[in-house]
Amino acid sequence: MEYSQDGHSFWFLALIALAAALYSSVGQGGGSGYLAVMAMYGVTPAHMKPAALVMNVFVASIVWYRYYRDGDFKWDLFWPFAATSIPMAFVGGVLTLHAAAYRVIVALALLAASMRILWRPLHAGQIRRPAWSVMIVIGAVLGLVSGITGVGGGIFLSPLLLLFRWCSLSETFALSAGFIWVNSVAGACGYAFTGNAWPPELVWLVLAALAGTAVGVSVLAQSGKPQTLQRILGAVLMVAALRMLIGT
Repeated sequence: MEYSQDGHSFWFLALIALAAALYSSVGQGGGSGYLAVMAMYGVTPAHMKPAALVMNVFVASIVWYRYYRDGDFKWDLFWPFAATSIPMAFVGGVLTLHAAAYRVIVALALLAASMRILWRPLHAGQIRRPAWSVMIVIGAVLGLVSGITGVGGGIFLSPLLLLFRWCSLSETFALSAGFIWVNSVAGACGYAFTGNAWPPELVWLVLAALAGTAVGVSVLAQSGKPQTLQRILGAVLMVAALRMLIGT
């Protein structure tokens, strides 16, 4: 069933909620998941980015608050990443790419996200804080990608934090949620600056994402074993990425 601008599909919104539930359970905003669902339902690229950014804003705010409340969020590690990611995410939000180019970029982002989910870097060893110069460069690159595609950037930041043992697992989830939130807000502001129209079903999409987040942060995050669901989601992301590449 194709997505229509004149109405919303129950299954379309259900998959948005499912993506929000799975991603929020591991400290993510769900941007790459929303893009995958929208790609499968034929949402136009012009509407995909702003929709994903706005859903990220709402979902990541809830996830961020949860980890901040539990004391896992580290401001000293967050600000160097955010200092360069915020302005670059705004620039990315302003940029409007050709539909074919956007599909290729998003497809590559989805493939990277699926690989991140299917191959989970192990977290072990002593924590070592990265140099400021490293954090600033990474923040700028991921911020630009976030604004252009709508993924938020956390899906790429998390494996780096874990792989190089820059922070603990809970700190990774907290930092990732905050990173997604500021980038998504900046990207959405950049999009608003262009004066382009917002997706007609945006309210329904946000409500579906919030419903999924309620499940993700209260049920799945407490189960302690979301690995199977995440791997299923990783496979879905890969299929959606291939579908976008074939359709370019």
